[in-house]
Amino acid sequence: MDDGLTAKGRATRARILAATAELVRRKGVTRTQLDDVRRAAGVSGSQLTHYFHDKRTLIDDVIAWQADVVADHEPALDSFAAWHRWADQIVARHTGRKFQGGCDFGSLAGQLVESSPQTRSYLADGYGRWLDRFRRDLGAMRDQGLLSGDADPDALAHSMLAAMQGGVLLAQTLRRVEPLRDSLDAALARLESYAR
Repeated sequence: MDDGLTAKGRATRARILAATAELVRRKGVTRTQLDDVRRAAGVSGSQLTHYFHDKRTLIDDVIAWQADVVADHEPALDSFAAWHRWADQIVARHTGRKFQGGCDFGSLAGQLVESSPQTRSYLADGYGRWLDRFRRDLGAMRDQGLLSGDADPDALAHSMLAAMQGGVLLAQTLRRVEPLRDSLDAALARLESYAR
């Protein structure tokens, strides 16, 4: 990556993005102020403005950063066992958070999707990358003969991601696990209906 930053500069920028993402998850975009970010990241105001022109730039970069985290850290989901582990990890993560904050990426989308066409396109790109990961792994399962030939990786990717996102939102709102577990179980059952 040739972004003109030193290794130390990249680390500082990443620390600011991570701190902002955590603040936004806990407090929301509107209640997260630049002074909060500065304190949480342990940087000066001049450092903050050096890396991010304003709050809008910072939030747009958090969206891109969260999309990278999703795209780069999603485990390979190319078996039924892997999909079950994925679902169990989601349930464990949100149970551990006591269902507060929602999905790191989804909560950004819920708050910002209508804020500007450019921001909506960043969010759509992030979801698109997530769906691509799912679609690729589901296609691999079909190619390996784990899924029947009539399994549609695109439709299955949509249903898996929608089940997770909707389940997380309901669990966050109701502060209980059942909506998340039930939505993921239903999506897994649909996936397994195509097992060969």
